[in-house]
Amino acid sequence: MTLDFAPMEGITSRDLREVHAACFPGVDRYWLPFLSPAASHQLTPRQRRDLEPGPLGRDRLVPQVLTRDPEDFLWAASALGELGYREINLNLGCPSGTVVGKGKGAGMLRSPEKLDRFLEAVFSAAPLAVSVKTRIGLEAPAEWEGLLPVFARYPIRELCVHPRTRREMYRGRVHFGAFAEAAARLPFPLRYNGNLFTPAAVQRLEASCPGLSGAMLGRGLLADPALITRCKGGVRDRETLIAFHEELAARYLAAMHPDGAVLPKFKELWMYLSLLLAEERAWKRLRKCARWAEFHPLALGLLRDAELLPEAEFSRLDQSDVQFDQ
Repeated sequence: MTLDFAPMEGITSRDLREVHAACFPGVDRYWLPFLSPAASHQLTPRQRRDLEPGPLGRDRLVPQVLTRDPEDFLWAASALGELGYREINLNLGCPSGTVVGKGKGAGMLRSPEKLDRFLEAVFSAAPLAVSVKTRIGLEAPAEWEGLLPVFARYPIRELCVHPRTRREMYRGRVHFGAFAEAAARLPFPLRYNGNLFTPAAVQRLEASCPGLSGAMLGRGLLADPALITRCKGGVRDRETLIAFHEELAARYLAAMHPDGAVLPKFKELWMYLSLLLAEERAWKRLRKCARWAEFHPLALGLLRDAELLPEAEFSRLDQSDVQFDQ
């Protein structure tokens, strides 16, 4: 079973992916934050930079596309093919209100009939293998029953399922029964996503679904960057955490203003990373910092001196602050 790093809105940049891979071995693939095609059908310089494979190589990167227009999707597939990619992922999982309001992401699950027409247009002409990331419905888990036969009609490279509805966002338990139903009925590989925060949780998943192609981890990896390393027999050590933090800071500071861009990015990261520290007030202290010169020494001191918990304490996470797993 392979283990992938999920894309997280505003956090999993190219710099973070490359620094993480250098510090924490074991991640099989890194999924890129979604590309939303422009009307001009041109890749922006920023998109091109993010799509450059760098030291990871294209085989360890999965580009995602967010659109409700099959022509836009097929253009993106062609553009990515020209860049050397062999797989493209359709995002049907993003729960952002702005995205869903435009009928994209999880908003496409509103109508199985429209989704069927979209997939028919895509799979009749896609120049690359197409995988799909989805939730189990927009409003209610019962919607999954109507979506399963739609997915089953197409040669999907792999279906990655987050077994919650869009309405549920990241709250409450996942509907594992819905995922098990997909595993029993769908003819293509399945990947699991949702609430994998410990090596034990990954082991339970693998034991319960022995035919699973893999799992995707997002929030768990931001709270404990060594999580997949530990899942594969490695260990977490303080020195590597510090090296990861400092190399990422150096990269961002070389390209962005410390207070205008670097500070917000590190606050987003530390909302999760603080869950690994025994000091429960760590995030509250860091959140109040208004300047990088104040934030950085405090964050670095916490990494050096605070007790590291055996597992990240997700019960402390304020769900209203959760960044979207794309």
